[in-house]
Amino acid sequence: MLVWLAEYLTQYFSGFHVFSYLTLRAILGILTALIMSLYLGPKLIRGLQRMQIGQTVRDDGPQSHLSKSGTPTMGGLLILAAIFTSTLLWADLSNKYVWATLFVIGSLGIVGFVDDYRKVIRKDPKGLIAKWKYFWQSVIALVVATALYFTSAQASETSLVVPFFKDVLPQLGLFYIVLTYFAIVGTSNAVNLTDGLDGLAIVPIILVAAALAIIAYLTGNINFSAYLHIPHLPLASELVVVCTAIVGAGLGFLWFNTYPAQVFMGDVGSLALGGALGIIAVLVRQELLLIIMGGVFVMEALSVILQVGSYKLRGQRIFRMAPIHHHYELKGWPEPRVIVRFWIISVVLVLAGLATLKIR
Repeated sequence: MLVWLAEYLTQYFSGFHVFSYLTLRAILGILTALIMSLYLGPKLIRGLQRMQIGQTVRDDGPQSHLSKSGTPTMGGLLILAAIFTSTLLWADLSNKYVWATLFVIGSLGIVGFVDDYRKVIRKDPKGLIAKWKYFWQSVIALVVATALYFTSAQASETSLVVPFFKDVLPQLGLFYIVLTYFAIVGTSNAVNLTDGLDGLAIVPIILVAAALAIIAYLTGNINFSAYLHIPHLPLASELVVVCTAIVGAGLGFLWFNTYPAQVFMGDVGSLALGGALGIIAVLVRQELLLIIMGGVFVMEALSVILQVGSYKLRGQRIFRMAPIHHHYELKGWPEPRVIVRFWIISVVLVLAGLATLKIR
């Protein structure tokens, strides 16, 4: 929005041309989202407390979690508000990639909001029935995947980038829709499963979003993309602003979500942010790289799949409790130790993922 205003004002004062620089807008994007989160955070927490919108804690989990009962939840509303405001202010709104990402964030945010509303307002412990949650996630993913496929303007928009191989760029065809679907729905649910401890999910989200911002910048730059042998997608550069908005909003939320948490993001935040990482990875053609960088999310999701599969097939559990972060809590690890160690793993995996851009 402000990009258009600055472009108009340039005819009166050339200094406004500075707002056309992507790096400046990315910095302004992260600062806008961060400041907005820090300013509105206390107000939102007080509002949630007044409305008694608090977390319901399962009594079959770690006993240390019982003290968290009643902690305000649905803090994801703060994150989404900061992301939308920052993006709408500093991104080029004529870019279809920006709107595709905002569509996924907003739509999955609504699904998460309904789930949270049923849990904390209607006191329905099941929330939104799983099959309906999955149905609406699927509809959202298929709508955006189909739209992107049929509006693609160049072959590189629907090719598959394989890490470590610079000349392997197979055309996906209609399988692009399938891959996009799994990237969005899979990442959305994986982040949702990870969001079980104070700050556990938001830091990996911040790290992966920051890495995707770097990749979006490189992908959108013709010189860097040629040097790294990755597809050049001019529209991808504008995703840098969206990614930095996610980073800024995430850092602001972490201020209140760090141990011991004053607020939880709820499904309204986790489903939307997971979907955001998935769609951005699709748009910069790095779905496989997301598996590496988001390894913590993959590990959490796999632990649930393995636990359920093992119990149904063998009648035995592999872990003391799934997702896996609860397993380590039940082994006696203090919550902060679990959180920080998972953060460290995430840092390593993100750096490993970025390194693959050069190792080809």
